[in-house]
Amino acid sequence: MRVIRFQRALALAVLLGGCSLLEPTVDARGHRVEDYQLAEIVPGVQTKADIAALLGTPSTTAPFGDDAWYYVSSTTRSRVGRMPSVDRQTVVAIRFDERGVVQKVETLGLEDAQAVTPVARVTPTPGNDRSLLQLLFGNIGRFTPGQGSGRVPGSGI
Repeated sequence: MRVIRFQRALALAVLLGGCSLLEPTVDARGHRVEDYQLAEIVPGVQTKADIAALLGTPSTTAPFGDDAWYYVSSTTRSRVGRMPSVDRQTVVAIRFDERGVVQKVETLGLEDAQAVTPVARVTPTPGNDRSLLQLLFGNIGRFTPGQGSGRVPGSGI
């Protein structure tokens, strides 16, 4: 009776231990800016060089010009058999004037994100629309016998 209880307990321990393999892994990504670092930024006083020394190189900059720097960080969970999901995302946006002096500091979260729907149109490629007959008989007469087969005549290879 003790052996059966021991075997059941061992089997239960093995099964429960296997569940940890299915637990999602948490990954921190990007450039995380701490609150104490944000407290050191003084708009109207500090320049791009000061911000670079304090926070480092930004994750990205404004697409047109260099008047905004963005520090992006996120926490994702990777689940077995699924796409990773973003649990938390923070974007620190620092805007500069034309002299390179900090004008505004914003912290944006996942709730501030906007969904972007990609366009479903497909650009047609000329010459790829083939009929059923062209697919069936398209290669007839295209190759000369004995050429391009990779075989050496009379060698059996």
